[in-house]
Amino acid sequence: MSVLYIALPVAILLALAAVIAFVWTVSRGQYDDLDTPALRMLEDDERRRPRHRPASRDETSPREETDHPHNSREQ
Repeated sequence: MSVLYIALPVAILLALAAVIAFVWTVSRGQYDDLDTPALRMLEDDERRRPRHRPASRDETSPREETDHPHNSREQ
């Protein structure tokens, strides 16, 4: 019987915390749009973000020999 003095208030506090958390999420708009996130995964990523195109060899500037320490003629 004495366990009820501990278990009942703990159960009531947990239920109250769950109700408060639910009310808080509803008031913040957490459940406003449930369909769009599920459909967003079906969209192509290429439409939202442009793909990075690597530069071709013609577009890159040629490096001089002195750019690299192992190619420098100074010893």
